[in-house]
Amino acid sequence: MTRRPRRVSGSAPTGPSGAPLVPTVLLADGDENARSMVRDALLEGTGPCDLRTVASAEELGDYLHGRTDPALSPRPSLIVVDLDLPGTEPAIDAVRSIKASRALRRIPVVVIARNASAEQTAAAYDAGANTLIAKPVSFLALVKLMKVFTAYWLDAAQLPQEAA
Repeated sequence: MTRRPRRVSGSAPTGPSGAPLVPTVLLADGDENARSMVRDALLEGTGPCDLRTVASAEELGDYLHGRTDPALSPRPSLIVVDLDLPGTEPAIDAVRSIKASRALRRIPVVVIARNASAEQTAAAYDAGANTLIAKPVSFLALVKLMKVFTAYWLDAAQLPQEAA
């Protein structure tokens, strides 16, 4: 059974086309506590964004390839994938799949990891990850990271529009 992606930041305002007026961040992490901490950190320390979460590689694929309700799965501005994402497809393969898709490859993908080895770090970048960051251990460190993270990816960085 495929779970529906959850919007955890409340109702995102939409424009005339139905597209969210705030950026959508898609977090793929199998750890419910980690998803909850990221949601709380985003609400605590950043401007508005529409956070959606999935808990497995299969749910990530379903979300990105339109196999879920479109109203519940707006196109993300940023995808964050946990290196230890559960599922039949490892996180690195999920990143590779996103970057191989003409429709998705322009969306920045950030891989997060507790303790990535040099080989895992290289594999993430080889698969097309835009960056790999270490998961903070404390909530305070996570709030600080989310402030910097979202300020860069959602405010400062100029992101390309959807591929035609």
